[in-house]
Amino acid sequence: MKLLWDLFFTFFRIGGLTFGGGYAMLPMLQNEIVEKRNWATEEELLDYYAVGQCTPGIIAVNTATFVGQKIKGFWGAVFATAGVVFPSLVIISIIAGFIQSFSHLAWVQHAFAGIRVAVAVLVVNAVLKLWKSGIKDLLGIIIFIVTFVVSAVFSLSPVFVVIAAILVGILAGRLKGRAKK
Repeated sequence: MKLLWDLFFTFFRIGGLTFGGGYAMLPMLQNEIVEKRNWATEEELLDYYAVGQCTPGIIAVNTATFVGQKIKGFWGAVFATAGVVFPSLVIISIIAGFIQSFSHLAWVQHAFAGIRVAVAVLVVNAVLKLWKSGIKDLLGIIIFIVTFVVSAVFSLSPVFVVIAAILVGILAGRLKGRAKK
């Protein structure tokens, strides 16, 4: 039971202290889940994050569910998911009651502008950290470049981009396996 509550409060803290959505949450996930608690490796977290992006729902919730399920099965998934969602429910409920009254104020608009910049920095930081574990060879660099260009130029769903990368990875693995024989 202690581990279930640890999952809940870890994801509660992540959900309550991360602004900007799933992408901004990635650095905190990496710190808490990989570095501090060793609940997943960087590769596993990247896998959970990629699948979480391709499945219906919010990336952060999906990722919390995957991590919780890995650590403590069904109940781990429930506690981790509840933990990451609960702060947002409370905060959004409070903000919804007041947002119309304050959104026109210049200082509120400036605060949101500052938050957007900080979130962009957090996302770039997460990308740089995950680059080290996600891109290990020339094929990884090629997949990264092609994926980046396709994503930047075309409005493709991330699902199609990830599926294409999966297929390329499988094909490359098979070709490497044949070359070794």
